[in-house]
Amino acid sequence: MNTTRLPKITLEEAYEHPDNVARVLWDAAELARTSRGGGVTPEFYRPFQERLGEFDELRLASMDAAGIEHQIISLIAPGVQIITDPAMATAEARGQNDFLAEQVARHPDRYSGFAAVALQEPENAVTELRRAIGDLGFKGVLVNGYTNTTDPAHGRYLDDPAYHPFWEALCELDIPLYLHPRPALSGSLALYDGHPEMKGATWGFGTETAAHTVRLLLGGHFDRFPNAKLILGHMGEALPALLWRTQNMFDANPFDKKIEKSLPEYFADNIWITTSGNFSDHALINAILTVGADHILFSVDYPYSHNADGADWIERAPISELDRRKIAHGNARALFDLA
Repeated sequence: MNTTRLPKITLEEAYEHPDNVARVLWDAAELARTSRGGGVTPEFYRPFQERLGEFDELRLASMDAAGIEHQIISLIAPGVQIITDPAMATAEARGQNDFLAEQVARHPDRYSGFAAVALQEPENAVTELRRAIGDLGFKGVLVNGYTNTTDPAHGRYLDDPAYHPFWEALCELDIPLYLHPRPALSGSLALYDGHPEMKGATWGFGTETAAHTVRLLLGGHFDRFPNAKLILGHMGEALPALLWRTQNMFDANPFDKKIEKSLPEYFADNIWITTSGNFSDHALINAILTVGADHILFSVDYPYSHNADGADWIERAPISELDRRKIAHGNARALFDLA
């Protein structure tokens, strides 16, 4: 561990099962398909794919150099959410959670896990959630956007009534759900015709996840589940900068929707954001002003962003030392009960 670095905890850090990594890297067509789904080129994606299935020398050395004491790891997007066969999705979630638990057990002081859940079968998702938290010791759950139905052109969002028992279990267990991006449904992709560079992290991921979150907010989801905890990456998927306008226009045009609090109040009570892959002073200062430093958590988005880049940035960001320490590690220690 680099003792000259500010201590840090990160929590949007991806993995892929090594067998899947090998399959993708071995098959050029599969690598091209996977890359296309994420809005990147195969040449760009290959080196990241090579790091996703590694949990020892490379990952730990990168953490050490950046002063990252602990990493909460989660399955790469779109994860089990893309599987259209419900039984297969449930089996995959269980298998991935068992695999991740094995990696965490080899380095328990350095790693924790976020559970994968197959919301294709909501009742089984509750069972797997309880197992992952109670038996495997995971710190929360990560869901990659909407969940596909048996028709791959359709998906269900997290406010679906079928998921209410799942949210009840989250609240009972007092654990957060990390809402991670994935590409929009195929029917929404016409906007990107001729612009594949827009589909992924460059633009589409953030807008899809922000819209998903606004759907929860304006639909009264956090009135229904006032103790729910939601985490958003990438400095809140631009929502801190848009809260005033969204609130203002909703007040003028609520249609049949009615919510009990203002959007900033829901952020204060129910939503945390991370810095994953968004190492911007301007975005951070805006987030502190709109969300508050207590609800901001340092993250990197490894391996898609570099640990050293994130570490260098948070250590020099123009914020108070108190806020820096909260964001780098203090808030995560409190939220996840980490030593």
